Amino acid sequence: MKNDRLKFKNEYRKRLYNFVIKLIEFLDGLPKDNVSKRLGDQLLRSGTSILGNYVEGQSASSKKDFTNYFNYSLKSTNESKLWINLLRDSKRATTEQVNWFLEELDEISKIFASSILTLKGKR
Repeated sequence: MKNDRLKFKNEYRKRLYNFVIKLIEFLDGLPKDNVSKRLGDQLLRSGTSILGNYVEGQSASSKKDFTNYFNYSLKSTNESKLWINLLRDSKRATTEQVNWFLEELDEISKIFASSILTLKGKR
């Protein structure tokens, strides 16, 4: 069971890392106008924060601290959905371009939410 948990942690970290790499590639392809740059900057911050807080949480000093880092990652996931939707709805990115990100963010947020519930003993 411990090996399964370790394997999941490693795979999840890789998944988050690959998400950020794809996000950077996506952002590089956005139009070069002022609004795209601002929305892209916000998305870069929130998107990389998901991974950053997850990694930071791995060395947390307490269960409460660990849970807080997961909460920050979950909030960044939800914020990233907002910026991606704004890029799509303002016609700076197509539905096809953003679908994968929205689906991936939905799955990532469910994993964080489930983990937080487990950590809080509500599941």
